[in-house]
Amino acid sequence: MSVPAVCSFFSRARERLPAASRLFALGAVLSGCVGAPSGITPVHPFDAKRYLGTWYTVMRLDHRFDRDLTHVTATYGAMDDGRVSVVNRGYDPKARQWRRIEGAARFLEGPDTASLAVTFFWPITGGYHVVYVDEAYSTAIVTGPTRDYLWFLARTPQIPEDTLMGLVDIARANGFAVEGLTRVQQDQPPPA
Repeated sequence: MSVPAVCSFFSRARERLPAASRLFALGAVLSGCVGAPSGITPVHPFDAKRYLGTWYTVMRLDHRFDRDLTHVTATYGAMDDGRVSVVNRGYDPKARQWRRIEGAARFLEGPDTASLAVTFFWPITGGYHVVYVDEAYSTAIVTGPTRDYLWFLARTPQIPEDTLMGLVDIARANGFAVEGLTRVQQDQPPPA
């Protein structure tokens, strides 16, 4: 079975595994799940410096780790060693609290190709691939190691509907299951 196939299988099966097995399998499998999905070409040339800063998640394919979170942001910063700091943040309305996770990403082919390996919990590493970014670096489409992962990011919490539908069209053309996309609530800020 190819690495993308194993990553996809584990992505679907992870919630059915016992916790101890899940941790072992996750470490074994995801440390090899950093490549882009078959047929996906990460953005090149890519201006890593222009990509840094805060992005709002406006639409996504849900996963256990981000399901039901609102007001989701990802903030990227330059690190002295050439890696990129990653801070993901979202509000959990059921728990009435903010969730936050920090990690670091390294470029797989150099900073001019939008393909990175992100680590939140060592030694587990996952792929982060920018499939599309507009000329102004104001909207982007990101995937993981399989097409089961998809995020639409923007520099503002809201984007025009025609811009959003344009992102959906790009994702569809790249073989993503866009019918599973959910909008992320970014209006009416939650309690601080």
